[in-house]
Amino acid sequence: MKRILIVGGGFAGLWSALGAARKLDEAQATSDVEVVLVNPTAHHSIRVRNYEDDLDATLVPLVDVLEPAGVRWIRGSATHIDAAARTVTIDTDGKATSVAYDKLVLASGSHLAYAPVEGLAVHAFDVDTYEGARRLEQHLATVVREDGAGKRTVIVIGAGLTGVELAAELPSRLRALVAAQGGHADQQASRVILVDRTSLIASAMGGAQPVIEQAMTEMGVEMMPGVDIKRVDSTGITLADGTHIEAATVVWCGGMRASPLAECFPVERDALGRLPVDKNMQVDGVANVFAAGDVARALFEDGKHASVMSCQHGRPMGRFAGHNVAADLLGLPMLPLDIDWYTTIVDLGPWGAVYTEGWDRKLAAQGQLAKKVKQVINCERIYPPRTGVRADLFKAAEPSVQAPPPIGKQTSVDASAEG
Repeated sequence: MKRILIVGGGFAGLWSALGAARKLDEAQATSDVEVVLVNPTAHHSIRVRNYEDDLDATLVPLVDVLEPAGVRWIRGSATHIDAAARTVTIDTDGKATSVAYDKLVLASGSHLAYAPVEGLAVHAFDVDTYEGARRLEQHLATVVREDGAGKRTVIVIGAGLTGVELAAELPSRLRALVAAQGGHADQQASRVILVDRTSLIASAMGGAQPVIEQAMTEMGVEMMPGVDIKRVDSTGITLADGTHIEAATVVWCGGMRASPLAECFPVERDALGRLPVDKNMQVDGVANVFAAGDVARALFEDGKHASVMSCQHGRPMGRFAGHNVAADLLGLPMLPLDIDWYTTIVDLGPWGAVYTEGWDRKLAAQGQLAKKVKQVINCERIYPPRTGVRADLFKAAEPSVQAPPPIGKQTSVDASAEG
């Protein structure tokens, strides 16, 4: 039996596996080719929700999705890829095994990239993974019970999308934790500071940037743009000018880098470490290898814009990679992927959200109207069908580009929109 191997169970990896299984089923080739997914955990993580406080809702058991689709799952971490031998080395509980493939989809995602700041990687929390977000949750529940300088102060470093969403959630989240411990849940019970090197908070958000500043001000989030951090330690942060800000909690939200597995291939990667792929999601110059999601760089809209590290692009890249890797193995025509739209929807906690359209991020909606769109995306659209029905999974895995999320009409998971 031939084998399609998918490395990674995130947005791109899960949809690659389902897309490949769907195509094989359509071609009546399931008895000739197996689809195998490798992932170190038993869950598909809805990673973009890690800034929220209800982390239980962010995990989808892989077996519930893969088994109905006929996809085999190996629990382990891929540590090396030999493209010439067509093998992947997988570590499972310290034991290394080699798994051969006929075709490979690399969808190993990205990881948090730390700035060269003294003590940052040691002392800062993160929401990059479910495990990291859970550690932060447990830490906050502990420190709000303690007295002392900075115990209820949280500093979020990095005012990109993740940093903004986390900072917006924290004031109400901290007040709820204080109240649960019998304290006074007023706004003065905690302090949230959003720090960034750029001259403006959320500087890349185009027309939504002033709205984000307004929301932060109204929620009591302190903004500190245009600052450099010299050191992070257990007592807080020290700025380049020597100013020390006491905080029991520092969270790093400063950016991502592609999985180091991309370095296994002899091709030039971009500044984020991503592999170049063509419109079929094939890695340029590497036979039998496709890539999708955060580890891949695809060009959309006639080569004008590169894919971004988000589920908005990771999910369709995965669907097309899965379809095409199966089609390529079977000698069938592949389908090129092109996405001619781009939106950004940023959660702003109790205040609402902002919704922008286009690569220049023109403000299209704000407040509770935008929040309703964000909630449906976060809680419904980016999830795989959870019915356990094979036909439902294959329908969702069709290689198609969905329409932008409609504003004010977001009512059903079945609506044709992409988050």
